[in-house]
Amino acid sequence: MTLDYRDPPSNSSDGHGDQATAGIRVILADSQAIYRVGMKKVFALEDDIRVVAQVETLTNLYAALERYPTDVVLLEGQLIVGTIDAIPDLVRKAPNAKFIVQVTETDESNTVELYRRGVRGVVPRSISPDLLIKCVRKISDGETWIDNQSISWVIEAYRSQAATLTNPRVQPKLSKKELAIIGCITRGMRNKEIAYQIGTTEQVVKNYLRKVYDKLGVSDRLELALYCLHHELLKKYVQESEAETVAMPSRNGSVGVPVSAK
Repeated sequence: MTLDYRDPPSNSSDGHGDQATAGIRVILADSQAIYRVGMKKVFALEDDIRVVAQVETLTNLYAALERYPTDVVLLEGQLIVGTIDAIPDLVRKAPNAKFIVQVTETDESNTVELYRRGVRGVVPRSISPDLLIKCVRKISDGETWIDNQSISWVIEAYRSQAATLTNPRVQPKLSKKELAIIGCITRGMRNKEIAYQIGTTEQVVKNYLRKVYDKLGVSDRLELALYCLHHELLKKYVQESEAETVAMPSRNGSVGVPVSAK
């Protein structure tokens, strides 16, 4: 495990000059040392940007945020894969820090979800040094860094969400497994219990939940439960399941026990 902290240098004997001369304080959160070393060398050439900590795990990032006042966090996207609530948790822990996520590949659902949950920028791992520096400065100033493709994705996502909210009859299509997981959520079951219930793994449940959040435009379990209550999703699911139930005739022509179609 690597936890490489760097104590901020003192710039004033009376302590009042530190804030003014500190510049942009950055934490590098990346599982690959070569990226951390490379980014630190890039920022070392800039007078207004200073790396205050380097970490290689999400757990260590939480610790670093508690220890160091931070302006910008450069976060490897791979560190938060499968942890749906990681970004909101980080934002709550460090409300003054702004998060940039570096991704290997960009896709619509992942990009929209990252911005929705509080990320200020999504950039490729292959970003050039000059663009990365510009991105850090812009985001530190309170701006959002977003390219044209991501803008289109975000706008379309919010248009779809708005259309759903203004027209409750237009409901996103959910698979039976997604609906089954939603049913478990409304009963207060945890991911581990849901996985056991439907015969899969916790990671698969998390993946399904992420898709459900995207489809319904909600951000957590509470919003999901409220959405289901308002739109009567589970009631419709039960009605559809009953409609698909078929009666299997016995050999003598009588009707036997109904068997639900799969």
